[in-house]
Amino acid sequence: MKGKLLLVSLLFTTLTFAQSSSVAKAEASYESGKYFEAAELAVAAYNKTSPKNDKALALKSKLAYEAGYSYDRAFNIDKAIEWYQRAIDLKYADKNPYVYFRLAEQYKQQAKYDKAKENYESFLKLVPGDEQAKNALAALQKAVVMKENRTRYTVQSETKINDVGMDMAPAIASRRGDAIVFGSTRPAPTTNGKDPITGEGFFNIWEVEKDRSGNWQAPKLFEMDSLNTNWSEGTLVFDGRFRNVYFTRCPTIKKKDLGCQIWTAEKKGQKFSMPERIMLASSDTISVGHPLPNEDGTTLIFASDLPGGFGGKDLWFTQYDKRGKSWSAPVNLGAEINTPGDELFPTYALNGDLLFSSNGRQGLGGLDLYRATKTDDPKKFTDVKNLGTPLNSDADDYHLTEIDSKNGFFTSNRTGSKGNNNLPDIWSYKLPPNLFDLKVIVSEVGEDTKIAGATVEVTTVGGGKFTGVTNKDGVIFWDKKPDGDRFINEESEYTVKVLPKEGFHESDNVESFSTKGLEYDQNFILEMSLLPKTPIVLPEVRYDLGSAVLQVIDGVINSKDSLNYVVELLNEYPGMVLKLLSHTDSRGSAKSNEDLAKRRAQSCVDYLVKEKGVDPNRLVAVGMGENSPRTVYLKDGVYYAKKPAGDYQPVKLTESYINQFQKSNKELFEKLHQFNRRTEADVVRMDYKPGQTNETPAPTENK
Repeated sequence: MKGKLLLVSLLFTTLTFAQSSSVAKAEASYESGKYFEAAELAVAAYNKTSPKNDKALALKSKLAYEAGYSYDRAFNIDKAIEWYQRAIDLKYADKNPYVYFRLAEQYKQQAKYDKAKENYESFLKLVPGDEQAKNALAALQKAVVMKENRTRYTVQSETKINDVGMDMAPAIASRRGDAIVFGSTRPAPTTNGKDPITGEGFFNIWEVEKDRSGNWQAPKLFEMDSLNTNWSEGTLVFDGRFRNVYFTRCPTIKKKDLGCQIWTAEKKGQKFSMPERIMLASSDTISVGHPLPNEDGTTLIFASDLPGGFGGKDLWFTQYDKRGKSWSAPVNLGAEINTPGDELFPTYALNGDLLFSSNGRQGLGGLDLYRATKTDDPKKFTDVKNLGTPLNSDADDYHLTEIDSKNGFFTSNRTGSKGNNNLPDIWSYKLPPNLFDLKVIVSEVGEDTKIAGATVEVTTVGGGKFTGVTNKDGVIFWDKKPDGDRFINEESEYTVKVLPKEGFHESDNVESFSTKGLEYDQNFILEMSLLPKTPIVLPEVRYDLGSAVLQVIDGVINSKDSLNYVVELLNEYPGMVLKLLSHTDSRGSAKSNEDLAKRRAQSCVDYLVKEKGVDPNRLVAVGMGENSPRTVYLKDGVYYAKKPAGDYQPVKLTESYINQFQKSNKELFEKLHQFNRRTEADVVRMDYKPGQTNETPAPTENK
């Protein structure tokens, strides 16, 4: 019996020792940030811990959280969700409510917004004043809207560059833009084994170049001798002169918690000098990385968890002192850029704006890409804007590098990445060209009548030219050429004119339009006209009975407004000389009506010359009297001045025709007389030059 008790006692002691040892190993890996290793050790310790009492349950809940957090940091979202939920089930939130926030973040990256909302709200019940959580909750609805309002960018994974591991932070490596460098965990002769933080290989810097056809060649290790080591190196960038490189190096020393560091090296010929560390932190446990030099390498923006920040990793600024050969004390970029979350991976846009990633703003999920506008102060940026979808996704999106105004690279671990567990890959983006169409409608001057068979000529400022002929509806439309290219292109200027056509006066009118600076698709519609070699129908110019004063008739027809059309016509045809023909109704004597018509015609000329500035030599006032009754169009009991659509009956408004309504329909009687009181126009000549006098003879009385 004593032997059995001794055996049980020994077994219990052994289990207790094993449990304590496994927990200690898990805690050590977790505290040192070796998350891939820590996740496996935390799960093992969790499974070995018996829930025999409250203390053991508390330990299990803590191990579950540490497993979840470790999987979280190692990009394994599904496992992170599983273990965060186990921690919550074991009441870990009573001790650390942050588990709800982390679980919500995982669901958000999977676009499971209802579950994300539920966990954000659970966290805020326990920590009601947390700004980051309140922002994250508000961002859920914004994320839905952002997904619905996609930008015009298109994105794709660069499968010829990416490997099954982690590939990230591409940067331009040549002045021609035909080479990039990037960080990758793919197998390399400089490193062995797995990084205990990620479970992947250690990062090295790789490069890839384009061949003569513009296709990416196979990636190769970048400058192996001096830059790549058995530690992790990444986020390498050149200064604007491509003389110096700056990169992040993360030491991995057993049992030591060391932060990442920024290093720099000078290019000498085809080789680089031995890298030198840039001292920016007072302690080796503080991480600094993601360097961003300016054009000449005299300033540096970088990411760090230096004391005095806003929480998480912030972006900082430092300046090089050439005399002292040292860097100034780092200055935080401030609340305009930094948040309680993480701000990482800064790059410069081509125009000097700041591009960076953050998980502390109202984005789609994880790290989102943002742009901040530059100022005159190199350490101040304003007007931070989310770059929207599809550049951003529910996953982590970061380190955007512009090649030109429409193309570039970025990093994302979104669905569609090449590696396992959606590890980060290099993606490219492009802004497709705006689509522009041109529609030209050709009509008769003063009429809605469309002109079929009119030839329209379009000329680019650079000298290109194309023509087309209007269809039966007077329309010509240009969009795509037979080879798929567009007729109307970006950043171009065009002029449009209608070529001479038989039966019409030649037009000097030229329309122009430009696509310069336009950032959206657009359909250009131009309405152009030709002047037929027939009398011109003007908008209604009418008069009260016996009056030559320009009037507003029926509250609708403003005779002065109608005459403004003459101004437009004369401007469109600089060589045109017009006769303005005024008519009266048949009431009164022929002589008095002729005098009245002359006064009416002259009142039109006076208005155009004195109030609108028309050259008097381009106008001739002619009084037609009562001798030219008007033809109107009768349809469904209504009289129209212009031809209506469909069936109608032309009616000449003679005195005898109008008089039949004198007693039966007094209102119509007056209206028909009003139709006859009008001013029309006829073309005298089309070759007038400024300074000439107009010697057009007056018409005969009976004309």
